[in-house]
Amino acid sequence: MKMTKINIKSLFAGLILVGSVGFVSAQTTQTDTTTTTAATVQAGSNPTIDALKKQIETNPKDTESLAKLAAAYQEASDWTNAIDTWKKISALLPDWAPSYYSQAYAYQSAKDDANAKLAYEKYIATVKPEEVEQNKKNLAYAYFYVAFAEQQSDPAKAKEHIAKSIQYDPTNQDAVKLSKALNS
Repeated sequence: MKMTKINIKSLFAGLILVGSVGFVSAQTTQTDTTTTTAATVQAGSNPTIDALKKQIETNPKDTESLAKLAAAYQEASDWTNAIDTWKKISALLPDWAPSYYSQAYAYQSAKDDANAKLAYEKYIATVKPEEVEQNKKNLAYAYFYVAFAEQQSDPAKAKEHIAKSIQYDPTNQDAVKLSKALNS
């Protein structure tokens, strides 16, 4: 089991480095449902996805293959399957924070803001104190997203979250602007 966790951490670190541009563009670009639907249909004929699904059929608890499959679904913009796969990983590894961040990202990409907010909150709660330093950028974004989502319904809580976001990434201009708006 220890080997799997090490490999998963390495895999996720690689996914973050490779996918960080995708995360940023997904957070700032609009997609339409026709594109998402077409990508979902195409995902069924994706050889990488098909191979990973077969591999997982033989070992449904292979978290490393599940993470690769979830990433492949995200690459194909198949948000429904990406979410479902990240949920399976979270069930198998409930203390592995990156799976919640990835769920939130997939929910956000699928325009499901309520579940994205919940998943970001779960991510924030799951990051261990010794992992904070390496997760500052993701924590900053998670806090920003939650603050943005709560600015109307709970301004006091939004102020707390935006302060944490800026604490982790003081260079995020969107967070700085939201903080000024909340505190004016």
